[in-house]
Amino acid sequence: MPDTQTSSGAKALQTYSAPSRLKVGGAARLSADEMVSLSKAREGRWQPGLADQPLHSEIFASAGDGSGVGVALALARDALKLSGENTDHIADAHDGRQVLWVQDSRAAQRSGRPYAQGFPEELRERLIYAEAKAVEDVLFALEEGLRCRDLACVIGEVSGNPRALDFTASRRLSLTAEKHGVPLWLVRLDAAPELSSARMRWRAGCAPSLRPLLNRDAPGAPAWKAELFRARSHAPGEWILSNDDGRLQARRRGFKQAANTQNHGDMVRPTFGRSLAAFSRA
Repeated sequence: MPDTQTSSGAKALQTYSAPSRLKVGGAARLSADEMVSLSKAREGRWQPGLADQPLHSEIFASAGDGSGVGVALALARDALKLSGENTDHIADAHDGRQVLWVQDSRAAQRSGRPYAQGFPEELRERLIYAEAKAVEDVLFALEEGLRCRDLACVIGEVSGNPRALDFTASRRLSLTAEKHGVPLWLVRLDAAPELSSARMRWRAGCAPSLRPLLNRDAPGAPAWKAELFRARSHAPGEWILSNDDGRLQARRRGFKQAANTQNHGDMVRPTFGRSLAAFSRA
C-alpha cells in the first residue's frame, strides 16, 4: 500500500513547481492542505547518519573559537562512517586513504594550524596539510584534491570573502566533488554568506557541553550550535551537535535535556507557516 503522506507531499511539491499553477505576484499559490503536505514532506529530513549526504558543504563560523573546523570534522566523520558501513573500507581504522586539509595563510594566522594529536584517533596518521598564501592557490589545491579518489575527503579553510571565491569557483568545486565522489567541507571564517553552489550551508558556533556522568566537574565533550540555513533537499533548522565516542548526535536548540542523556531521534524544527520564499530557498 503506498504511503499516503509521502504521496501527498510529493503531489504538493509537483503542484508547487507546475507552470500551470495559479500565481499571485509571480509566486505559486498553495492551498492550506498543500502547505501542510509540503511542510511534512520537507521537514525533519536532516539528521546524523543520512545516506544522501551532499559532496560540497560550507560552514560559516568565527575564527576565534574553532567551531567551524569542529563541525566540519564531526560532519565528515559522520559521512565517512556511513560510507564505511556501506563499502566496508572507507571509514575503517585500517583505511589508508588520506584526508587533505588546505588553509589560506590568513586562516592559519587567525585560527591556527591543525594539531595532529587533537584529531580523532583514526585520522591522526592520515592527514595531509597544505597552506597557501593566495586564495587562488587554495582553490587549486582543493580542486586537485577532489580529483583524487584516493582521498577520503577534503577540508578547506578560507578567511573572509575573497574575490576569487565567487559563484564560478564554488560551482567548479561542486562539479568536481560530484564527478569524482570525494566530499568537501569548506570552512568560511568570519565570512558573510554570498552566492554559492554548495549543496549544504551551515552557521556554526560554540555550545555548552553536557556534564560527564562520572565526574560532573570535569569538562564535557565538545558541542556546537549549528544552523542549517540552506540545503537543496533539507529544511532549515538549528541543532546542538556533539560527537561523543565518534558518533554524531543532534538535539534541537532550546531542548531541555538531562545531563548525559543521548539524542532521541529527529530534532528539526517544523517549517509550516514559513513564507513561500523560504520554502523555495530551502
